[in-house]
Amino acid sequence: MLAVPKNPKSQAPAEKDPKRGKPRLAFVVAEFHREIADAMIAAARAEAATLGASVSETVELPGCYETPLVVEALLKKRKVDAVVVLGFIERGETLHGEVMGHVVHRALVEASLRANKPVGLGIIGPGATPAQAEVRKVPSARAAVRAAVRSFEALARIGNGSKRR
Repeated sequence: MLAVPKNPKSQAPAEKDPKRGKPRLAFVVAEFHREIADAMIAAARAEAATLGASVSETVELPGCYETPLVVEALLKKRKVDAVVVLGFIERGETLHGEVMGHVVHRALVEASLRANKPVGLGIIGPGATPAQAEVRKVPSARAAVRAAVRSFEALARIGNGSKRR
């Protein structure tokens, strides 16, 4: 079970940007598999546009392992309502990718809970093959954006969303 301390400063209702009406997203992208990352960024941007959400910034990092620290920093920004993480953890010959994937996923959930802001998870794997990633790259990226936007809207609706700092 995740034991994450609640931050009383982040318990105020969410405020939608009056000019946009939808959340302001940041993307964090693991670029280790460049072609897959580029396709995921394009798909995520298209989905954000479809939903009327804006993308305030995109941060590219070497791999998925580096994403939690940057996600945590972005979640603290007033002008970021939700973060979308995109990447691919390939199946390897050892358990390295699987272990790393579990650590990264847990750290991202914990960061989301601490900040009281959504994190849309668009990491393919761990344990996926390049062929599987090729098929999943667009749907995974789009689903991560939808998850972030819908979670933000749900938090705003129930009055427990992220307060813009």
